[in-house]
Amino acid sequence: MKRQSKLQFTEEERADPTLEKPITKSEKAADKLEKAQSKIPKKKIKTKKRTFDAETGKAKVRLHFEEVDKPKPSSKLTHGIKKAPQRAALSSIHKKISEDEQDNVGLEAAHSTEKAGEFTVHRMQSAYHSHKLKPYRNLAKAEKKSIQADVNVLYKKSLRDNPQAASNPISRFQQKRAIKKQYLATHYGKGAKAAQTTATTAKSAVKKGADTVSKSAAAIAKNPKVLLIILALFLLIAVIGGAVSSCSVMFQGAISNVVSTSYTSENEELIAANDDYTALETALQNQINNIERDYSGYDEYRYDLAPINHDPHQLASYLTALQQYFKAIEVQGELQRVFEKQYTLTLTKTVEVHYRTETRMDTWTDEDGNTHTDTYTVEVPYNYYILNVKLTNKSINTVANSLLTTEQLKMYNVYLQTKGNKPLLFGGGSIDGSPSTDLSGVEFVNGERSGNQNTVDIALSQVGNVGGQPYWSWYGFNSRVEWCACYVSWVLNQAGYSEPKFAACQSQGVPYFSSNGRWANRGYSDIAPGDVIFFDWEGDGSSDHVGIVIGTDGSRVYTVEGNSGDVCKVRDYDLNSSVIMGYGLMN
Repeated sequence: MKRQSKLQFTEEERADPTLEKPITKSEKAADKLEKAQSKIPKKKIKTKKRTFDAETGKAKVRLHFEEVDKPKPSSKLTHGIKKAPQRAALSSIHKKISEDEQDNVGLEAAHSTEKAGEFTVHRMQSAYHSHKLKPYRNLAKAEKKSIQADVNVLYKKSLRDNPQAASNPISRFQQKRAIKKQYLATHYGKGAKAAQTTATTAKSAVKKGADTVSKSAAAIAKNPKVLLIILALFLLIAVIGGAVSSCSVMFQGAISNVVSTSYTSENEELIAANDDYTALETALQNQINNIERDYSGYDEYRYDLAPINHDPHQLASYLTALQQYFKAIEVQGELQRVFEKQYTLTLTKTVEVHYRTETRMDTWTDEDGNTHTDTYTVEVPYNYYILNVKLTNKSINTVANSLLTTEQLKMYNVYLQTKGNKPLLFGGGSIDGSPSTDLSGVEFVNGERSGNQNTVDIALSQVGNVGGQPYWSWYGFNSRVEWCACYVSWVLNQAGYSEPKFAACQSQGVPYFSSNGRWANRGYSDIAPGDVIFFDWEGDGSSDHVGIVIGTDGSRVYTVEGNSGDVCKVRDYDLNSSVIMGYGLMN
């Protein structure tokens, strides 16, 4: 639907006290409409452009890309209808299982867990679909308010030119309705005349409305019962409207509870923004690593360094509370501002007076002319130059509390608590609630690589841990984060490896193994105990989860994983499972 430019007002109209406020509201509503329109997701389409070459006299067709709005996704109702056959099938299966589970406690427990998992997935899918519709809902609201504001201005202008038109409430209602009808016809009709034309057509609408009301008033004067019937109908409509409105508010409230707790930006934009922030942290780490090269000449370098890391959900929650819908390219300045608030690197030079022992010789001649040499030591003072390197990390949570308004901070805390209804977006483990795999009877097949059984033994010793506190606190976090990568790093460190140490799968773990020539894709046939296994739950080429390989029986791979349903547990997968992204080879 093509939208016209703002209504245009003359200096005389702007100076009119009766129009000043309506004009201001109209222009503000138009600005908000324009902003809402800019938030609609865009896509590039290939179009043909025909040009005429004056020299050859021939027409040429050139291809170019044009950016257009993405079409609005299907409504929640349509989306639900599409899913109906699948849910009906699942319901039938659950019904059949329920008939047989009464005498089987194990089956009943597994069935309950399965249904709980399906419910969680359904809720997450529903929330994701809702947030994709949000820019379009905001646009519809902004458009509605803009139309109301414009119609109100035109109505006020018409009343100014025709004071007698505002004779009674019914007259005003009819007049405003007629103006709105004319406005919409002009604003969105074929040909789309300029918005200024609407002001002219509104005058005729007011006149027609006034004539209609005059005829109606004459009819009522002849038969007063008609007025009573009309009033009764208005009362009935008001009662029914109130009831429907209450139901609508309840329904909208239920939906908004999910939508208002979800990240509103596209997944790829959230991940890109987080990767950009990680790049800033990597640059900071490189700066610290090169301190002694860039500041040479000191006798000693003293380091007091806080860990360089951040919680991706804190960053996503902050940006969403601040910007609502955003693209990564639009928040680069904000990322830099938060980064500078979070990290402070200070270099301080100090000079200490130290002493060194020097051996000296004293030569002298006695009275007989003999030469003698005496050796002695002295303490000689000298300046000892020290460069103190200090890095502090306030955490994004602290930064958010200092930068966000009270209302934004409330939103931030909600997003942080729900993780935007996308807990696995940044590689946050697994929502699997099933118990650990039983390794009894599993016969492991040895490959050519021996691996490291000590790593596996350390990993297995942690099975049953809930919450991951020993691992994320060891890594340097002050509060719980998605801890699967922290767990793997902790296990490797306990096994004697200084590297890799990573808290994010895709932006830190995968690049480490890839850049060091130690990466193998899914299907690699020589995995060994102690290797690191990376998972991609959504199949989008981005790692969501990580664990330690126990071994393989030739058809399945067995793992130990932290943060699998917030628990450390043993899992197993088909070697060719699509959720396996690849392996980090430890030797």
